[in-house]
Amino acid sequence: MSSALPDFELPATGNQRFSSTAFKGHPYVVYFYPKDDTPGCTVEGQQFRDLHKEFLKAGYMVFGVSRDSVASHERFKAKMNFPFDLLSDADEKVCRIFGVIKEKNMYGKKVWGIERSTFIMARDGSIAREWRGVKVDGHAAEVLAAAKALG
Repeated sequence: MSSALPDFELPATGNQRFSSTAFKGHPYVVYFYPKDDTPGCTVEGQQFRDLHKEFLKAGYMVFGVSRDSVASHERFKAKMNFPFDLLSDADEKVCRIFGVIKEKNMYGKKVWGIERSTFIMARDGSIAREWRGVKVDGHAAEVLAAAKALG
């Protein structure tokens, strides 16, 4: 669909670092969300959590990304019992690679934030499928169906 993205690396929960180069040859799902422990982001994470075994069965690992710190991610992950890692992009470097930083209107004020977006990454590191401006309800199931279709 598109050419490969530049390699990237981010700190992750579990005292780890995520490296896109380590996933060459392995497809995965990365979803970008605005903020830990907020209503929409919690529901989205829960839906990916509830379908996690299905994603693994289809051959896809799942990762969530926001600008929150690893410490915040650790609390959110533990509270929601997420079986996948959350990645911290505090400096928005990876958000900018994926083009998910958008101007939003928060209570009448213009702010820059993450537009809820999900990407299925192909084995070669390119984007196989993307969703932008995601509506949470049923989204994880739609991503799973697309992942299964891609094989």
